[in-house]
Amino acid sequence: MIRRVIHIDEDKCNGCGACVTACHEGAIGLVDGKARLMRDDYCDGLGDCLPQCPTGAISFVEREAAAYDEAAVLANKAAKEQAAAKPHFSGCPGSMMRQFNRNSQVNAKTEDSAAGYTVSPVAPESQLAQWPCQIKLVPVNAPYFDGAKLLIAADCTAYAYANMHQDFMKGRITIIGCPKLDDVDYSEKLTQIISNNNIQSVTIVRMEVPCCGGLEYAARTALQNSGKFIPWQVVTISTDGKILD
Repeated sequence: MIRRVIHIDEDKCNGCGACVTACHEGAIGLVDGKARLMRDDYCDGLGDCLPQCPTGAISFVEREAAAYDEAAVLANKAAKEQAAAKPHFSGCPGSMMRQFNRNSQVNAKTEDSAAGYTVSPVAPESQLAQWPCQIKLVPVNAPYFDGAKLLIAADCTAYAYANMHQDFMKGRITIIGCPKLDDVDYSEKLTQIISNNNIQSVTIVRMEVPCCGGLEYAARTALQNSGKFIPWQVVTISTDGKILD
C-alpha cells in the first residue's frame, strides 16, 4: 500500500540518537552510526521523531510500505520491558550482578615495565561501586539503586577525563552507554530505573561530540517521564579531556 512514512537522509544524520529515543514505536535504530528506519510496519507516520532531529535529516515521504501494525509494536514494547526488568545474566559469568565496598586504601602494586604497562606505587582505587555498569545490562531493580546518587556517563568520558573516578564516580552508582553504538532506546530503561528506585540525584557526564546528545536526551526524557523532582546536572567533557560546563 502507498502511505506516509519517514525518510532519513543519512548524509545529514549525525548519529545523535535523538530520533531513536523519540520514536515510541521502536521503528528507528542506529546502524553504523546513522539513524535508519528499521521496519516500515512500526512507523505510524505521525512523526514524533521529526522535531527532535537537530540536523533536519528526517522528512515524510509517500511510498509503498507495509501497513502500520499496532499489535506488533505493542508486542515489541512488551518484550523490551520484560527483558529490561530481568537481570541480564544469560549464563555469562561476566554479567553477574555484584556490588563492591570501596575503602580509602590505595593500590601499592607495581608491574615490571617489560609487561608493557606500569601501575603507580600510589595508584588510587577504582570507584566503580557495582557490576555490571552498562545501561543495557544493569537490572532495573538492583539493590544498589536504592538511595543512590546516579551517574549516567558516556563510554568515552572515562578515557578522555583523567580524574573520572575521583571527581564523578566516587560515591555514585555508575551506568554507562553510547547511543551511537548501542541499538537500544535508553530512555525506557532509564525511566524504569528512576521511577522504581529511590534515586537521590542524577549526574550526566557526556562528551562534546554530537552523538552524545542522545545520551543526554534519554536521561532528560527519563527524568521527565518518571514524574519525580530529582536534582540533576549535565557535565560536558571536551575531546582533549577538559570540563566545558
